[in-house]
Amino acid sequence: MPYIVGAGVAKLPYTIKQTDIKPFIKEMFSDVFADLERLLTVFENTDIDQRNFCVPMEWFREPHNFKEKNHLYIQQAVKLGKEALTNCLANANLTINDITHLFFISTSGLSTPSIDARIMNELMDSPLVQVKRTPIWGLGCAGGAGGIARAMDYCLAYPKEIVAVISVELCGLTFQPNDLSKSNLVATSLFADGAAAVLVAGDQAKASGSLKMVHSQSILWNNTLDVMGWDISSSGFHVIFSKDIPTFVQNQVAQTLQKFLQEHDRSSPDHFILHPGGKKVLEAYQKALNIPIDKLNLARKVLRENGNMSSSTVLYVLNEFLQNEVANKGEIGLITALGPGFSSEMLLVEGV
Repeated sequence: MPYIVGAGVAKLPYTIKQTDIKPFIKEMFSDVFADLERLLTVFENTDIDQRNFCVPMEWFREPHNFKEKNHLYIQQAVKLGKEALTNCLANANLTINDITHLFFISTSGLSTPSIDARIMNELMDSPLVQVKRTPIWGLGCAGGAGGIARAMDYCLAYPKEIVAVISVELCGLTFQPNDLSKSNLVATSLFADGAAAVLVAGDQAKASGSLKMVHSQSILWNNTLDVMGWDISSSGFHVIFSKDIPTFVQNQVAQTLQKFLQEHDRSSPDHFILHPGGKKVLEAYQKALNIPIDKLNLARKVLRENGNMSSSTVLYVLNEFLQNEVANKGEIGLITALGPGFSSEMLLVEGV
């Protein structure tokens, strides 16, 4: 079976405290919502202390059209994706020449040529680069776990190869000052920028890992297209997400996860590497799966220090796990994330 052999993240240039964002949002929307003070209490209920962005707070005060925002997305995605991959390779004692396939995950900007091609242009000196590339767009928050799962599938077919999964999400650049929906207001309390990378190797590759991939499963619930996603207009991306997501996690997602674990005789994982989409989502997972509170410490730490970085978030949790915890031989870990569709990606990993 394939192995996870390393992870790494990029350092975003601007860190903004949650306590500084709230008065900024109050100023921006003071003439819009009659019950603004009540709505702004969401900032105290997120369990987020700070978030990181590729632009300073002053940038959000000025209007920016879609073309300008997307141009900035391309610039920053290449820079931060390159940094995340470089750090990941260093952590795994590998080089860019060891990579034979690159999966690039994002849902917060558009680029053709794709960002992975641009990153390889900066990292490779050869005029002819022999590397397979698979850019994946549109999986939203599920993209990080989904990217690892697709890398796992690939390495099952090509056991001698080493695959890089890069996720870059610049959610801050999608900020819509003229979007007067409550979803947009709530999004300003949660989302942030992030970039992370993970390496997956086949079991015949010249690389060693501490986590063996065991099983994966992708789920798509019909008639839930309006739960989460983007509404794209001439000004860019407008966030769509339902306030009922925590309830959906507790009533639908948890049942599917339990079935997945039982099918593989893993009803009680030892480690939980969950995408912390928000405080209420983590609480729903904890309640529905009876997860001991300390088992979600890493997910809560990532949420507290970074906010929700869409697909990158679960990779940050995985990076924290690889840096700070150990899965002993035979111990089982669950990697999972939710995304538009409405969908879920689930993976079981095992300590080696």
